[in-house]
Amino acid sequence: MTMEGRWGPAVRLLVLTWSLVAGQVRYSVPEEAKVGTVVGRLAQELGVGDAEARRLRVVWQGRRAGVEVSGASGALVVSSRVDREELCGKSAPCSLRLELLQERPLRVFHVELEVTDINDNAPLFPAARKNISMAELTTVPGSRFPLEGASDADVGANAQLSYTLSPSEHFRLDLEKSNERNTVPDLVLIKAVDRESVPVHRLVLTASDGGRPSLTGTMELLISVLDANDNAPQFNQSVYKVQLLENATEQTLVVRVNATDPDEGINSAVTYTATNFIPPSGKDIISVNPHTGEIRLTGALDFEEVSVFDFRIEARDKGTPPLFGHCSVELEVLDVNDNAPEVWVTSLSVPVSEDASVGTVVALLSVSDRDSGANGRVQCSVWPSWPFVLESRFPGSFSLVLREALDRERVREYEVEVRAEDGGKPPLRARRVVRVPVSDVNDNAPAFSQAVYTVLVRENNAAGAEVARVWARDPDEAENGRVRYSLWEGGAGGASVAAVGWRPASSYVSVDGESGRVWAVQALDYEELQVLQFEVRAVDAGEPALVGNATVQLFVVDENDNAPVLLPAAGGAPGLDPFLGSPVEEVPGPNSETLWAWAAWGAGAGQVVAKIRAVDADSGYNAWLRYEVLEPRGKGPFRVGVYSGEVSTARALEEADGPRQRLVIVVRDHGEPPRSATATLSVSLVEGGEKALSGSSSSLPGVLLPSESGAAVGMASASTNVWLVVSICAVSSVFVLALVLYGASRCAPRAAVLSGPAAATLVCASEVGSWSYSQRQSRSLCVADGAGKSDLMVFSPNLPPPPPPSVPAAKDTSQAEPSSLLDTAQHEQMATSVDGRGTPVCFWEWMGWLPRVLSQWKSYGVSSMAFICLCDARIMLMKEICAVGTKGPG
Repeated sequence: MTMEGRWGPAVRLLVLTWSLVAGQVRYSVPEEAKVGTVVGRLAQELGVGDAEARRLRVVWQGRRAGVEVSGASGALVVSSRVDREELCGKSAPCSLRLELLQERPLRVFHVELEVTDINDNAPLFPAARKNISMAELTTVPGSRFPLEGASDADVGANAQLSYTLSPSEHFRLDLEKSNERNTVPDLVLIKAVDRESVPVHRLVLTASDGGRPSLTGTMELLISVLDANDNAPQFNQSVYKVQLLENATEQTLVVRVNATDPDEGINSAVTYTATNFIPPSGKDIISVNPHTGEIRLTGALDFEEVSVFDFRIEARDKGTPPLFGHCSVELEVLDVNDNAPEVWVTSLSVPVSEDASVGTVVALLSVSDRDSGANGRVQCSVWPSWPFVLESRFPGSFSLVLREALDRERVREYEVEVRAEDGGKPPLRARRVVRVPVSDVNDNAPAFSQAVYTVLVRENNAAGAEVARVWARDPDEAENGRVRYSLWEGGAGGASVAAVGWRPASSYVSVDGESGRVWAVQALDYEELQVLQFEVRAVDAGEPALVGNATVQLFVVDENDNAPVLLPAAGGAPGLDPFLGSPVEEVPGPNSETLWAWAAWGAGAGQVVAKIRAVDADSGYNAWLRYEVLEPRGKGPFRVGVYSGEVSTARALEEADGPRQRLVIVVRDHGEPPRSATATLSVSLVEGGEKALSGSSSSLPGVLLPSESGAAVGMASASTNVWLVVSICAVSSVFVLALVLYGASRCAPRAAVLSGPAAATLVCASEVGSWSYSQRQSRSLCVADGAGKSDLMVFSPNLPPPPPPSVPAAKDTSQAEPSSLLDTAQHEQMATSVDGRGTPVCFWEWMGWLPRVLSQWKSYGVSSMAFICLCDARIMLMKEICAVGTKGPG
């Protein structure tokens, strides 16, 4: 609905009413009427007619009302905004006098225009905010605070104001009428204010007019409560509980306390003080900053001394009078693993006898750790883990107990390390060394460095000379380990001497009781004594005394102190064996032996005339003899076998050689220096073999004479051929048997050489040098006619000594067959004996045999080819025997 539509009937009614009452034209228009609103129809109501033609217009006197005459319709309409408050202010009613001028004809009409009020203005306070200050404590309830009222530009009911206050438990609004028209609001305190609770109260005062609809205006009331020192400082906690590690450094922040004072300004400024330390030593360790409330360490903590600190913090404001607040601080010191375990020896029973029983308590130990909890739990161990062990019967108490048997000779003193380790992270360790000496008991017998001492001593040594030194060790100490030596006569010590029988070892050697030196009582003679075996006893001084024994085997080393000696012949003449029926007789001389022999004229080369037989009482090289023709020098009709001693013709004997030949033969040994003996052989040459043989046939039967008939020679030749065949067969059989034995000897050791394995024994050194040997083995060797001698010693590993070899009886070498000189065992012995050139003696023996046999067999008519075959077989057999003997077993 438009403004004109709404106000048109009302305006016309007012004009009509006014005309009837006052007798003049009056119009009423509401303020803020819309432009174009018809206020009144002047042309009709004034009877003007055509308003435009008559040029009807409004003439203003004073303020313009915002209306004009419409030329087309002649009506009075609103031409611009009409504001009653602007036109009339607070005047009521608001009447405007208008003059209407009609120019054709000129005429003036008076019109009264009343602008009616509408509620278009809200109440308005002088300020949008009003600040009010009041002091707490001193402002009591009932206090009034006048407020400025609001104003409303409207009039009448639209200007009638009412006031309301926003809800508040502390304030209310009281309205007082200053006059009949105005009402003044007052702010009344109904409850004391507390700045700490509500420092600023914000209220809204609302003014409402009486219009319809009602308009309102507001003003904010900002009520500030002024502070008074009515509040003490308050901590945010009454008790502060803090945990701190004991290894915390100085200036470490413990805690920051905070006290607040709800007052403001100087009344809220707080300072802090630490008081009431329990224990009192805390004041030297803990301090508080008076301004910030920071509590810091000023010293080192030690859980083991103080684990908890209790103290109070006082907060004080700066008001007048000052107010105080308090809180408690509980500082718990946490343990760290800063203390290593401690090990103490409370009791020690030393020395410990080496025969102490298992379970003997050696020491008592106490272990502690000042830390707590896992840091204070200690585990103990002992190193080395033998022969002692730790046993614990109570916490912190340990016993060092013997768990194994002791042996002082193995360990004289034990350094037992007791190790303690706590359960901290990382763990701390401690150790305590306990020295446990072991006391000696006589539980060890003296022990010699060797069970068997082998000593080599040259014969003809000086009496009193040291021949050996034995040494026994007793690992015990003091008297238990002091050893004395003696020659034990109760054993098998001694020697059997052919001339005097059994003699004790003490007749040859003596032992020094302190040093163990073995010295000779008398000079030793190899030809009398070859081996002396005795026992030495070592006795300690313990209670009871213990004894150790050692065997000493003393071998006498031969010296070349015996010259060769010629042996008597079978017929009684010394040193000569006759051949071919040659008679021999002896002519004694002062420095040599003179021998006689006969040889037949015409004898061929190689005819054996005689054999020189000699023996040397020494052994080995000292007894190995060599024969040489000393005179005549040069090429004579006779020669001598170097090792056989056989004198034979060097060529066929002739008449120019004379009736008698004198030979000087020297026999030398291989000793250093060599010794010798000489023999003078006088060989008489007879005319014809028959005469010689006839002269000697009565004394030497069985010798074949060269003058016998051809029949006899033929029979001898036939007989010799038969024996030759038999000999070849026998030799072949022996050769095959030798091959079998040789193969067997390569596969298994011979009982005559090895008896079983044993540990080697160190040989004592003597003036002849050092030898490595354990048991002596003596074998018999016979390389020529005469007595057998045990002059070859073979040292084998530590085997039981074989029984002493029997000395073979001297054999008659007058037989023509040299193979009868040696048996199978003798071949092996000959194979192990060598001359100065490294050639086995057996080989030279056989080589000396060949020329003699060859000359004899030729005299019987044996063919050279048959003899060579036989010799080849014998030589091969001999080489095999020599090779087996030289290589040894296996």
